[in-house]
Amino acid sequence: MVKGLYTAWTGMVNQQNRMDVLTNNLANSATVGFKKEGATSQAFDDVLAIKIKDSSDPARARGIGTMSLGVKIGENYTDYSQGAFKVTDNTFDLALSGNGFFACEYTTKSGETSVKYTRDGSFTLNVNGELVTKDGDFVLDENGNHIVLDTNKKTFFDQSGTIMQDGVVVGNIQVTDFEDYNYLEHYGESYFRPVDGAQQIDAQAKLFSGYLEQSNVTVINEMVELISVSRNYETNQKMIQSIDGTLEIAANQLGKI
Repeated sequence: MVKGLYTAWTGMVNQQNRMDVLTNNLANSATVGFKKEGATSQAFDDVLAIKIKDSSDPARARGIGTMSLGVKIGENYTDYSQGAFKVTDNTFDLALSGNGFFACEYTTKSGETSVKYTRDGSFTLNVNGELVTKDGDFVLDENGNHIVLDTNKKTFFDQSGTIMQDGVVVGNIQVTDFEDYNYLEHYGESYFRPVDGAQQIDAQAKLFSGYLEQSNVTVINEMVELISVSRNYETNQKMIQSIDGTLEIAANQLGKI
């Protein structure tokens, strides 16, 4: 019976993790360039032995032989599929068709700078004519420099990322791709940052001006999953209540016989 309590509890913890992922997806369903996440799980009898200091295992227990002790939270993953395009007719709204990311110079509150990557192309010009994100981060050109434009001239972006003003080429926007997206991790709402092992490759994406790539979250699908998670959580909760009632009878009534 105690094993049953533990098994049901691990099920509740797993469903709670799935709930966190789904609610985050729903909260960012209108975020430009957002890529939804998913959650996985593992059975304890597949894991066999679990490290005592494994922080993803709430009980920090060790599997015994092939005995199934419930479910273990697996790794979260990101769905990089392309979202739908929205027409904005704003020259500095850019969308990428195909694999690739815009490179931006991100600055922390402490003043440290690093390159982050995004599919959110809702850019604008600051007072100095520099191309920046909606949060003020600098968009980088193919050489890793800030892109500075003349605010008094008409700007045009072609599909290869070339920037022209009054028919003259003034720069090329950097579009970067990676060999294996498993070496990318979410940073904030729509940024990604490479981890050790990430290999950059030439991007094959085409750039479109006057469009924005929307989130690839399908709200209806996420809501259906949310209902399923809620019901699974309630099922495990009822199992705990049932076993708890059985234990109470065994302790308080059978003990008197």
